Amino acid sequence: MMLIILCGLPATGKTTLAQALARQTQAVHLRVDTVEQAIVRSGLTTHPVGVAGYAVAYALTEEHLRQGLTVIAESVNPLAVTRQAWRDVAARAQVRALEAEIICTDTTQHRHRAEHRSVDVPGLVPPGWDAIVGRDYEPWDRPHLTIDTALRDVATCVTDLRQAVEAVTPAGLRSI
Repeated sequence: MMLIILCGLPATGKTTLAQALARQTQAVHLRVDTVEQAIVRSGLTTHPVGVAGYAVAYALTEEHLRQGLTVIAESVNPLAVTRQAWRDVAARAQVRALEAEIICTDTTQHRHRAEHRSVDVPGLVPPGWDAIVGRDYEPWDRPHLTIDTALRDVATCVTDLRQAVEAVTPAGLRSI
């Protein structure tokens, strides 16, 4: 069991990779978009939800980890503080963690994905291209896995993720 943390800008392929990896590994896929949209549908708030969505996701993730399940936590995770919070969840649950930033370095492909993607969370309105490229996204301050989905198929990217998962030591450090 472990926590696999998938982060990156919208439309880079996080959900696609998380769903494929979850199917292959029988892991729980926990998506912050789903949590936030459920909060909005409840009538308690509107977008942006803010800290509430992440707080619920952290709690659910920790509960699943304590039940002995592997969790794939998927979110934009644009801030160092939210990235550290995921690591803290893994530490409290005493499980290994892998942080993977999903990127798409082909701007044309990334924009096409953003403008033509289907939405599978009822009521969710994904950000447009201008919102994606204008979004605050802090640079990473520690080593992490980077998966570039540009011009690569899902199977290849998932294979890369699986190899990285297998290389995570009990201390959470990549051995490759």
